[in-house]
Amino acid sequence: MPPVDSIVCVKPVPDSHYWSKLTLDAATKTLRREGIPSILNPLDKHAIEEALRIKERFGGKVTVISMAPLTAINNLQEAIAIGADEALLLSDKSFAGADTLATSYVLSAAIKKLERFDLIICGNKSLDAGSGQVGPEIAEFLGIPHMTQVMKLDFPGEGRIRVEQALEHGYMTAEAHTPILLSVIKEINTPRHISLMRISDATQTKVRVWTLRDLDIDSSLIGLSGSPTRVLDLFLPEMKRRGEMIDGTPETASKLLIQRLRELGVL
Repeated sequence: MPPVDSIVCVKPVPDSHYWSKLTLDAATKTLRREGIPSILNPLDKHAIEEALRIKERFGGKVTVISMAPLTAINNLQEAIAIGADEALLLSDKSFAGADTLATSYVLSAAIKKLERFDLIICGNKSLDAGSGQVGPEIAEFLGIPHMTQVMKLDFPGEGRIRVEQALEHGYMTAEAHTPILLSVIKEINTPRHISLMRISDATQTKVRVWTLRDLDIDSSLIGLSGSPTRVLDLFLPEMKRRGEMIDGTPETASKLLIQRLRELGVL
């Protein structure tokens, strides 16, 4: 088996501990992320881990790529600390407000410029949006096959890849030729721990940054203006709970409970 070069697409997402502080810009209807710490999307860590395991088996290179503000350099340095060979950040004010289609278009343009790859690996969904669309859309822009819900993969040889894809009540096995894009789920592996020394060393690593001028793209298809979808509102549902105490023996209490549930229309 020849060396396998992998590109891992990662997304910095708002730390879930700060979601209550997220708001929408009244004019653009996009998320205001200023002051909200970002973390690597959890499923993307599984994607990095799988790329590293493939590299350890067959050799090759692992490149991490992301489209995000410049503050995401820290997140990409974390990917380097995990084990990626290099990281590329696509950052330009004109990319802001992009939906999944505009994001996929920019990422695919950068991947075309990188040229050499056998695999593109993504997390199946992101923690903040969870649409699962970016991976397949990148593959469509590149004209390569894609498989989602990947829980296991292997290489039977001759440029072929065999994967197990999770279904609602089981899984299916499928084969395809590389190059290919795979969207993985958490069952595929357990990400490795990072030592403090590796994290410290990675902060000294230079992350390449490409802007709009570095890419051969149509500027009308990027950012908010190039996005056919919009977020109309963002809110946290109001949680209303109340409790009622039912006294009596188990037999009496169970009858009263059923009666009360019927009164409330639950049964």
